[in-house]
Amino acid sequence: MSFQDIIFYFFSAVLIMSALGVITARNPVHAALLLVLAFFTSAGLWLLLEAEFLAITLVLVYVGAVMVLFLFVVMMLDINIDRLREGFWKWFPFGALLALVMAAEMAMVLMGRQFGIDEMPAPPSRPSDYSNTKELGRLIYTEYVYAFELAAVILLVAMVAAIALTLRHRTGSKAIDASEQVAVKREDRVRMVSMPSEKKE
Repeated sequence: MSFQDIIFYFFSAVLIMSALGVITARNPVHAALLLVLAFFTSAGLWLLLEAEFLAITLVLVYVGAVMVLFLFVVMMLDINIDRLREGFWKWFPFGALLALVMAAEMAMVLMGRQFGIDEMPAPPSRPSDYSNTKELGRLIYTEYVYAFELAAVILLVAMVAAIALTLRHRTGSKAIDASEQVAVKREDRVRMVSMPSEKKE
């Protein structure tokens, strides 16, 4: 077993354990931090596959921006954990069925020879001046441009929905109504009082 194989199995084990922690953690902040760890280990696996651009994008975009925003929204919404877990046992059979289907698919991929499935050929070796960033950009903006634009629209809708969730009205909180500020007149804020001048004795 080579050193690269040891790193692969180590990152894979950390990734699986952190992913399990994300779905089993009771605290949403702890789940988000475990998801950050899963992103980092996924980036390490992509580095092993010589996909440097995807690895650094995962760290910068998801860990540096999306997870910070997610933590901000989780802390701002003050999520009631007990209410979220009310329907856990109701949907547990459906979730267990999906987990079994995914486990069967992974088993077919890992044990393809036993199922009569040919192994995927190894990726061809690339020259030293090969740029996976350039190749990825060419594919995104030529063959997959519509899927890329659709993903951008979905992310925009998700961002607007997150902002709308944080702007809901809460009892006992002070908020500024911009329409009321614009509609204010001078007579509503300033009152001129006529007072007689004081006389010196």
